[in-house]
This record gives sequence, structure tokens and C-alpha cells, in this order.
Amino acid sequence: MKMTIGDQNNSINYTPSRGVVLVVDDNPANLQVLSSFLDQSSFEVWAARSGEKALQRLENDDLPDLILLDVMMPGIDGFETCKQLKSNPRVQDIPVIFMTALSETADKVKGLQLGAVDYITKPFQHEEVLVRIENHLKLRNLTKTLSAKNAELQQTQTQLIQAEKVAALGQLTAGIAHEVNNPINFIAGNLNFVEQYVHEVVNLLYLYQKYLPEPPDEIQTAIQKSDLNFLLNDLSKIIQSMQVGTDRVTEIVSYLNNFSRHREDGKKLANLHEGLESTLLILGHRFKQNAHHPAIQLIKEYGDLPLIECFAGEINQVFMNLFCNAIDAIEEIYKNKYLGTDYQYHGVIKIKTEVIGEQVILRIADNGSGIKKAEKRKIFDAFYTTKPVGKGTGLGLSIAYQIVVNNHHGKLTYHSQPGEGIEFILELPIR
Repeated sequence: MKMTIGDQNNSINYTPSRGVVLVVDDNPANLQVLSSFLDQSSFEVWAARSGEKALQRLENDDLPDLILLDVMMPGIDGFETCKQLKSNPRVQDIPVIFMTALSETADKVKGLQLGAVDYITKPFQHEEVLVRIENHLKLRNLTKTLSAKNAELQQTQTQLIQAEKVAALGQLTAGIAHEVNNPINFIAGNLNFVEQYVHEVVNLLYLYQKYLPEPPDEIQTAIQKSDLNFLLNDLSKIIQSMQVGTDRVTEIVSYLNNFSRHREDGKKLANLHEGLESTLLILGHRFKQNAHHPAIQLIKEYGDLPLIECFAGEINQVFMNLFCNAIDAIEEIYKNKYLGTDYQYHGVIKIKTEVIGEQVILRIADNGSGIKKAEKRKIFDAFYTTKPVGKGTGLGLSIAYQIVVNNHHGKLTYHSQPGEGIEFILELPIR
């Protein structure tokens, strides 16, 4: 930036920089002319005498807003320098304007195909250079603004979809739990009376046998035909089995109610293991063997976790998304490697929980196909998916990230190697 110092009042006045321009030219005279002119026009100027020097300069944290790049240079020429710039995701968005004395259309087309945005011909016309730089900086700023607004809109859309999915799933599970709860309570309550009544009837039959040991032939025939002793013994076992079944359904209803806890006013203390179990219950059918794959093995290593302050319904949604991703990855391998009854691969999902300091750590790992290097930086982006069309929306991991990071001030990271599966690490503050 330009700076002037007032001698009388000892004040310092700054002229804000209009942007940073990197000038790459092997000719010192050209560098001097451009640097002086751009400096007078309130641009901050960086200079590089070769393509190699320019690429080294761009390895620093600070980056220019625009690059003026000479075409004809010894070593790496301007075309090759531009090619390497555009292959680097970190700097590929910086606009490049070629400076050249070449007037052939083929040379200009080649530069534009490599990613340059414009050409400036030598000898330079200062006004032309200034206008072209200003126009492309405006375009870049507009692009940045649009990208930021687009990201903001995508985040808002993701949050709305997340809230709708959590609410819809919560209402669905709550409705199912309510509808199942009433009849199962009726059955469970009446089973006690049935057991009592059957017990009294059995005692009455035994009294008949005791005091009337020689009943008529018709009754004896009926007793032998129905195997009365077996019926009496088995009836008691059936009632006990029904009692176990109703207890299990009651437990399932409790899990459904736990899962359906939607976002309340303020965070509540919650047991994360209950959330995990309720989510696994809902997804239980996907772990079982079917016509397409054998059972998926589930390994649990639960630590001693305290209750944590969270939106329980949202955290359950995170668990649901992570488990669904893991199961999908394993099913995709089975789909590609299914060999009749001779399985060369067995799907495994492992859950581990522990406390480290003031953080609760949950790890959910699978032995699916893992993530390719090119996909790693996009994995939490909204609407990004590697699944086939119609299989995934690209919102699961994005929603999980929003819930953990934005709503709970936690962390959601992962470790993955292609072909070796992926492990998601969920960190949540206890308070």
C-alpha cells in the first residue's frame, strides 16, 4: 500500500491497496516499468524473475489477487508456469494475464486454453494494463462474493433440510412408539391375569385328578388324546415366552422414544450410549444376513461415559447418518465381490467410546472401501456424494458436520485409506 507521513502533525495517512499483483518477467526493465506504474496506481506489487521463482513465491501463505505473466522466459516459460498454476487447487482461482509480444492467434488461444483470462501485448499501454487489471479484479471479487453467498445458501438449505429430517423422523418414531405402546401395555397388563387364571385352572384340574382318579372313559380318552400333562407344562412356558416378548417390545418402544427426542429449548443431559443403542435398533435389519450379503459384524467397546449436554435428537441423527454410510460402504463391497456362498470379505463396523479430558470421544469405523484422496476435501460438502444416482443425496455427512460443529461446538474428523475403510471421530464437550 502507499503510505505518506505528515511532517507537521506527525500523523500517518495510508492509501489502501487496491490489490496485490504478482508480476513475472525475466526482463528487469519491464519489471521496473510495471512495478512503478502499478505502485503509483495504489497496487501492491510482488516481482519474480522466472516461472520457477513465481511458483516458489506462491508456496507462501499469502497469495496475490492477480498474476501478470510473461510468456517468453528461459527455463519454465509462461505457458508451462500457467499450466502448473492451474493444476494447483490452492492457487488455480487466481486470474492470470499473459504479457507477450507474440501476435499469433494460436499462441493466444493456447494461453486461454491453459486457463489465462486475458492478454496484454508489448509494448505496454499503461491505461490498457490498468483497465484490464481492474476489470479482472472486479470479476474475481464478484466471483468470490457469489461463491460465499452460494456457500451460505447451501449451509442454510442444509440446516433447513436437517431440521426437517430430524423433525420428520422424530414424529415418525414417536408416532410408532405411541401406537405400539398402548396395545403392548394392554397385553403386558393382561398377561399377569392370564398367568394367574391359568394357574388356578391347572390347580383345579389337579384337584379333580386327586379326588376323582377314575373319570369316565370319554374323559380318559380326551386326556390321552390331548396329552394333558404336556399341555399344562407347555402352557406355562408359552406364557413366560409371551412375557419376555412383551418386555422386549416395551424396551423397543423406550428406544424409539429416546431416538425421537427432537430439539428442545436448550440442551438437555443425555446418555450417548442410549442414543447409540436406539439408533442401532432402528437399523438392526440392515446388519442381518439377507440374500445379498452375510450378517455385518458389530463390535462395541463402550467406555464409562458421563451424561453430556446436547440436543439428543440431533446427535441421534448424526449416529444414524454415520451408521448408514458405513453400512452402504460395506454393502457396496458385497455387491462387487459377491461370490455365491464363498465370501472373501466380511463386513465389520466397530464402535468405541471414551472420555479424554472434558471431551467425549466416539469412534465409528468400518472396513469398507475408504475414501479416495481427491474426495477427502469434499467429504463434508453439501450435496457431494460418491454414491450412484438415486442412492444418496450428499447431505448425510454435511448435516452431521453442521450438527456437531455448529450446534454443539464439537469436532467431526476422519481417518481413511483407499481400500481400508474409514473411521469417523466424533468429539463432543461434556458441558
